Amino acid sequence: MVKDVHWLGHASFKITGEKVLYIDPWKLKGTEEKAHIILITHDHYDHCSEDDVEAIISESTIIVAPFDAAGKFKGNVKKVRPGDKLEVSGIKIEVVPAYNTDKSFHPKGKNWVGYVVELNKKRIYHAGDTDLIPEMENLKNIDIALLPVSGTYVMEAREAAQAAQKIKPAVAVPMHYGAGVVGTEKDALTFKELLGGEVEVEILSKS
Repeated sequence: MVKDVHWLGHASFKITGEKVLYIDPWKLKGTEEKAHIILITHDHYDHCSEDDVEAIISESTIIVAPFDAAGKFKGNVKKVRPGDKLEVSGIKIEVVPAYNTDKSFHPKGKNWVGYVVELNKKRIYHAGDTDLIPEMENLKNIDIALLPVSGTYVMEAREAAQAAQKIKPAVAVPMHYGAGVVGTEKDALTFKELLGGEVEVEILSKS
């Protein structure tokens, strides 16, 4: 189910198949293949890295980002806000809300985002930096859910488990840990333990 989804550390992913798509590329090795599409969830440095985007961009790359993050990039940049739906290079993308409910790091008013991407005949949800929010109830037919589990800036493992129970993906993948910002593999293991097999959890090794 997740063989085409490559965790690059923290909240950074590469999805391969019909197209090469990156989400929040950060701390890349410098040898990655060029991107057809790059999705940015918000403008914090560990999600919106100009240097990392520059390393994987080509003349044909399309960048999708919220308005404040989009201004940091040149080239073909599409500005989005929660609720938008678009098709980029034949790939359907839904833009969904991502925000904090009990902390101030990611205010709802910033219109920062997560994404649902239809790629390789799968619906893949990247939650962005978010807490457990009511809008997750609206997510339907998700095959793979990439969910932050580290707490502090985002939901912690218990809230993430509740999110997985609401979304009911075929597979949930914990993220937002292990990069020296916040969170460790223990958070991912706690997330898996809390779900107790109710939702399949796959803890990815860093690519």
